[in-house]
Parts: sequence; C-alpha cells; structure tokens
Amino acid sequence: MADNRRVNIKAILADPNLRRKLMVSTIQATQAREGIDTTEEQADRAYYVVSEGERVTFFALRSFRGTKKGETDRRNEMFVRAVRGETKHTRFNVARRDFRIVESSILAFKNLSWLTPVFSRFAPLVPQHGLTRSGLNTTEINRFVRLRWEVSGKTSNCHWVTFAKGGDFCRFYTDWDLVFDWTDDGAEYKQVVASKYGSASRFVKSENEYFKEGITWVQTTNLGINARVLPDSGIFGVASPTFFPSNSQKKFYLLGIMNSVIFDALARCVATRNWGATAIGSLPTPSIVEDQYASIAQRAEEIHSAKAIWDRCNEISLDFGRPWILHDAWVETDASIPRRLSDLGAREQKEERRIVRFYAALNDDVYKLYSIPDSDRAAIEKTLGDRPSEVLWPQMAGKTDVQKRMEHVWRLLSYAVKRVVEMDEDGIVPFAPLSGETSLLDRVHDEIATLFPKQDVNQVEVEIANELKRKIKGYKRASSIGEWLDNIYFEYHASLYKKRPIIWHISSSQGSSSSAFSALCHCHKFDANRMAKLRAGYLRDAIEVFQREAALADRGGRAEDRIEWQAKLEETQTLDRKLQAVQEGHHEGVDGGDIDYRILTPWKSPEDRPKGWAPDIDDGVKVNIEPLQKAGVLRVVKVV
Repeated sequence: MADNRRVNIKAILADPNLRRKLMVSTIQATQAREGIDTTEEQADRAYYVVSEGERVTFFALRSFRGTKKGETDRRNEMFVRAVRGETKHTRFNVARRDFRIVESSILAFKNLSWLTPVFSRFAPLVPQHGLTRSGLNTTEINRFVRLRWEVSGKTSNCHWVTFAKGGDFCRFYTDWDLVFDWTDDGAEYKQVVASKYGSASRFVKSENEYFKEGITWVQTTNLGINARVLPDSGIFGVASPTFFPSNSQKKFYLLGIMNSVIFDALARCVATRNWGATAIGSLPTPSIVEDQYASIAQRAEEIHSAKAIWDRCNEISLDFGRPWILHDAWVETDASIPRRLSDLGAREQKEERRIVRFYAALNDDVYKLYSIPDSDRAAIEKTLGDRPSEVLWPQMAGKTDVQKRMEHVWRLLSYAVKRVVEMDEDGIVPFAPLSGETSLLDRVHDEIATLFPKQDVNQVEVEIANELKRKIKGYKRASSIGEWLDNIYFEYHASLYKKRPIIWHISSSQGSSSSAFSALCHCHKFDANRMAKLRAGYLRDAIEVFQREAALADRGGRAEDRIEWQAKLEETQTLDRKLQAVQEGHHEGVDGGDIDYRILTPWKSPEDRPKGWAPDIDDGVKVNIEPLQKAGVLRVVKVV
C-alpha cells in the first residue's frame, strides 16, 4: 500500500544541507537527460553560483517577438557583446545579498544601487505612518452603483454615499462622482453577497474604515501611482486601496510623498501595474523630518487646492457653482465673451505653470528626504521614462487652446439650459411656445441676460454665435444658439454626464433634421404625471396648432404650406403614439425585445417592476431611459 504521508516542503527547504543535496542530484539528473555527464563537484559548484555566490550577473536583453517585418533576433549578439564589455546598460553585476532587502520585488537589478540604501534606511509606510486597506468588492454593480447626479433628486429613497472606485488618472485631487447604495449600512448588498457567495465579509472588506478620511490611489494603471484625498463621506472599493494616516494632520505631507517620483519608482520595483494595499504599505517611507515637512505638506495642499478650486466650475462636480466664464475672480464682469475666453486661457496656463512648479519643488524635497544623490535621481527618472505631467483641467488634458476655448462656450450654454430646466415647475420646457409657456430659446435668452447684467444681451448672443461658428476639431459647428440647442445640446449633455444624462431631449425626429416638436424634460421630475402632462398638454397643443394652420393654409389655397403643416401634424401624432406605448408599457414578442417599452429593472421581479411609465430614480438613468430610447423618441438615437 502506498505511503500517502504529506511532505513538509518548507522544512526541507529550511535545511540548507538537505536542500543542497537535493539540488545537486537534481542538477546532475537534468544535465544527464540532455546527454551531458556532470560530476558531483561540477553540480555542487553550479548550485553555489546560483544560490550562494556573492554576485549575480543580469543581462537586460530586449525581448524578441518577431511580429514586425524584417525584425531580427539580436539577443545572442547582444549577450556576447555584453560579456565582452562592448555595450553599456546591458550587463548588471549585483550583490545577491541586496535582493534580501527588497522583499517581494520583481527583478529590480537595474535599481539596486539606489534601492538597497533606501530599503535599508527607511521603515515601511505601514505601520510607521498608518495602515493600508483593500476595500469593498463589487457585484451587481448596475444595481448598487450610480453616478451621483442620477440619484441626487429629493425623491430618492435610498442612502447613497460617495464611492471611490478607481477612476481617471489625477494626482492629489479628484471629484468622486460615483455613489453606492448603503441604505441600512449596506444591508441589501450584504444579503445579496451572502446569498451568492456564502459570506458578506468576502466582499465587504475593511468596513471599520468606511467613512474615514484617507489617501487612496488607482490600483490598476499603467501610468503610475496617483494618490488622492479620500473624503470621510463614503466608502472605498477594491479598485481604490486606501492608506489611513495615524495622524490626520500629516495627510498632505504623506500625500506629497506618495505622489513623488521616487515613491512611484519604488512602487514599480515591487509591482508592475497592479498596486494593492499590501504592496504600497511595504514601501520605505521617511519619518517626519521638520525641515522638509512644512514645504512638502504646503506644496501638496497647494496643488490639491488649485485643482479643487478649478473643478468647482465643472458642471458635474459635487461643489459646482458657476462655469469658468462667469467666475468673478477670474474674469471682469463687464468683459466681452472673446475677452473672457482669452483671460480664462491665460488664467489656466498660469495656474498650471504654478502647480507644475510646486510639483517640481515637492520632488526636490522628497529626493532630499530619501537622501538620493543627483546621479541616482537621473538614473531613476530615465528608467521611469515619461510620466504624466500635472494638469489643472484633467478632463481636457491633451486638448488644444482653441478646443478649450470652445469648451468654455459650450459649458456656458449648458449651464444656461440647466438653470432654465431646473427652475421650471414641472421640469418640461418646450422648444416652441406652447401651453402658455415661452420657448426654450427665449428662456435661454432671458437667462443669458441674467448672467450678464452689465452687458447688452443681444451683443453677448452675437459674440457667442460667432464662437459657435468656428471650425474646431471635435466640436460641431452651429450658426446660432438656436441651432446649438436643437442639434448639439443633448448629445453634448449626454457625453458630459458620462452617458447618464439627467435632462432628456424628447423629439419627433432624430439626428439633425428639423423636428416638429421638441421638449427638454428633467428626469428627476419626469414621472407618470409629467408624462401625462407632456402628452395631454404640450403635445396636444402642438397638434391643435398644426391642425389649425393646415386648415387655414388649405382654405387660403396655399398648397405648399398645407403640406408642410400636415407633415408636422403627422410627425407629432407619431411621436404621441410612441409616447403612449411607453406610458402604457406596451410590449410585443420576447421580453426585452425591440417592441418592449416597459421599464425592465433587471434586479426586480416582474411583479415588482413598474407597470407602465412609473420610473424609480434610484434605478438609475440607464434603466429608466431605455424605453424612450427603444421607442425612438429621443433626439439622439443611442444614449446608453
């Protein structure tokens, strides 16, 4: 009978004599299979070289893929030349003992000259300065996660909290636009996880650290470490590991260190593009040194503040106030549109130069803190290659000055529309004057007059129209504000709001063709009653107008006019029938098919789903807008 006793591999490997005996015999056997006779002395010498020798040589040979036409494999040639000493930066002689210092590192043989003293001298970030944690793992993300503006209406029944989950690259500051349904301390989410995976704790990690301020970063990225402040108003996900300083007053000091070039270089030595909580916590970090503490903390805070202040003019920011072009501290209140745009461009460049200067000075201080000589600094930065620079407006990174100029114009008009729709009692604003209400264009005109009280509104609109006529890459041209509202606004709004628009353009035609009827509807107000009002009020009035005008044209013998009014009438009646299908939740064929205009909330049973048009804000924009998108009543064909 076979002996099935388990072998303690760790114990075997811990015994140097036994490990040596096993490896020597293995080397002999391996060589024998290749037809090479090896004595015990030769095998013993080979084992010593690879395991106990004082120095090891590495060859940094360029990998060969053979994917390019005419590409030649030069690895053997470069290896021979490196052995002969004919090349630089290919052969690296390294003391083996140095690898013991950099635990869990990849083969960082190019960096050991500066890594060894750093790891020897400085204690790890954790536990010296605090602790790192991996956060909430997500499942059924469409059910529990929203963009903040989707559910910011007063009618929400859930407790939505800030949710840090990865995000775009941005050091020091970011606006957290995701929220998580944490009603009753996440009771429903925990129940779902427990039923699917057996235990809620497998996904709900580090709950004791939720709603605490910290420093978080994007776990998976090719761009390097980008640490940002995590507010104390929410929770963090597994894609945003977080460091919690033991002394919160040292937050900006540690934020500065974690965003430095040297810290990024250290991180790349222990991982490639996936930086978890444990990996970052293991990185050597200097203790608090008063000489550098104040300057590092101040510069990190200055960069954070500059980005936060600029972002307050971003319409989708949590702290949004007014767009940049209306910021009294940055533009003169009586300045023309062209002057404001020029001043804003200069202001952005000035602020960006300032944070770039602060970041360079911060890195100088951190290098000194780590006692890195200039020669090693040059080698470190050469190894890292190009890194993303500090930018004030990350959403427009890489854009030209003329593109930014047009963006400011579009943001101004977007803000005017936003104010008009939000101030409307029922959240429905028709493009044409109907039901005793003025048109969208007239209301935007009045809003522009309010926003520019010291100027002639007609002149302001002429200046805006002149900007809209410019041919700018990535921006559609419009001959007037009215054309921009008709054909550009909704598509831009959907893009700005990351495919979760809150102002919906319902129209009798799609694309850029002329529409007989259009209205903007705020999704937070567009419930069953507003749908009924849209059809019975605004649409009915439009239909009556078209019927009357068609009849008058017919009686007057104006055939072309009659045909035009009749076409508008039929187009509007078709829109009304489509909206009726959505209102009633009409469906034919398979569930979820092309003729299924119900609100199909995936996580709800058929019995719990809305009957007809009765959207739940907490279900999110994607679920609620899909029936309208299927019915073809949105100005843009594909929104979500």
